[in-house]
Amino acid sequence: MHKVLLCLFCVCVGPGRLPAQTTANTAFAKLQALNGDWEGTYAWSGGRNNTGKMFAHYYATGNESAMVEDLAVDGVPVMTTVYHMDGSDLRLTHFCAAQNQPRLKETAIDPDGKRILFSFVDITNLRSPTAGHVHGLEVRFLEADHITLRFQFKSGDKDSDELIDLHRKK
Repeated sequence: MHKVLLCLFCVCVGPGRLPAQTTANTAFAKLQALNGDWEGTYAWSGGRNNTGKMFAHYYATGNESAMVEDLAVDGVPVMTTVYHMDGSDLRLTHFCAAQNQPRLKETAIDPDGKRILFSFVDITNLRSPTAGHVHGLEVRFLEADHITLRFQFKSGDKDSDELIDLHRKK
């Protein structure tokens, strides 16, 4: 009987299930390492086209259980994203300049940990089904002091990307 239970435990909790939690936790630790001030640029493509300078401030909150990303243009905060673990899932809520709050879940992490893809789960305060909102996010860790964020934005039948290229302020 004990051998049967041990076998069932190994099948249910075995190697096939542990890497996702370990990978998501490792990805969250990489986000936590962003703590501090960053500066760089943003560039829209697709349905919108404009560019400019972007500033970011990263900090932990909730007894280190969440990482906050504040993005600002010309010293004015425009977006905030809060990254956090939900059990074994890495999730985020994005407080958008479009005045809605999409929630996304990590759907892919590169084996080398240099890229995290987040996909849309649901949203609050969407004014209409065609109102603009973030629908996806790609975070790339290029170097210890260099990252990019690529927000996928949907508005009606138009898709846009906002690429934010950030370097840690020295």
